[in-house]
Amino acid sequence: MIFGLMRHIFLCVFGMLFLFPFVWMILTSFKPENEIFSLDFSFFPSEFGLVENYTKAFSEIPLMRFLWNGFVVSVGILVIQILVAYPCAYALSKHKFLGRKLFLSIVVCCLLIPTQVICVPLYVLIHSLDLLDTYVSLILPFTISVFGIFLIRQFINTIPNDLIYAAKMDGFSEFSIVWKIILPLTTPALISFGIFSIVAHWNDYFWPLIVVSSPELFTPTLGVAAFKNNEAGSHYGALMAAACVVVIPLLVLFLLLQKKFMQGIATTGIK
Repeated sequence: MIFGLMRHIFLCVFGMLFLFPFVWMILTSFKPENEIFSLDFSFFPSEFGLVENYTKAFSEIPLMRFLWNGFVVSVGILVIQILVAYPCAYALSKHKFLGRKLFLSIVVCCLLIPTQVICVPLYVLIHSLDLLDTYVSLILPFTISVFGIFLIRQFINTIPNDLIYAAKMDGFSEFSIVWKIILPLTTPALISFGIFSIVAHWNDYFWPLIVVSSPELFTPTLGVAAFKNNEAGSHYGALMAAACVVVIPLLVLFLLLQKKFMQGIATTGIK
């Protein structure tokens, strides 16, 4: 009883610590500029600059264009990742071939390599293909997701082999088995991976900053940074308002798919 109570108190305290920056961002987006820079600390706004800040967020920068760019890039990456990951995961899970364990070891090892380590050769490749400052430069380096291959393979391992044998006896090709049987049965894993992928690339700041220079191709994170100006001064009210707008789609997506997301994580054994 006491241990359970202490555990819940501990979780609530840490939960509040994680939520504090998000709550502070929302409350700051409600404050006028003079209150944000006031020397007197105030957690809640005494005056509301909500309309001014959110109007400025959409009027001073093409925020809707940035949101659209983020949607195109995130969804484009996810679709191609799924087209690549499912056949690879199916082969590593249900097919026996020479070098399967080696390929699986390579996939696991690739999980340890951060994007920043290979950014220079990726940039050189994109530059040599003359694809800098395009949607392709934002999508191409992430079309193969080793995390997606590993996650989906773990889920496919739970599918009985007898189901696949029965499908082959009914005349299903390998292509049909993957897309008509494996894909529907692994929907929770697909949703879990989709959320991980979309959140990662929607919030990515590092790679778009390197390969994109045209404002019309800015992703949401690059667009929000436009409010921070060392020469003209930073508009923190509008900056926080734009940040709230950028975060809202991710929150809505997670809340809508929370049940399937937790099911996919629990089933694949990823903690």
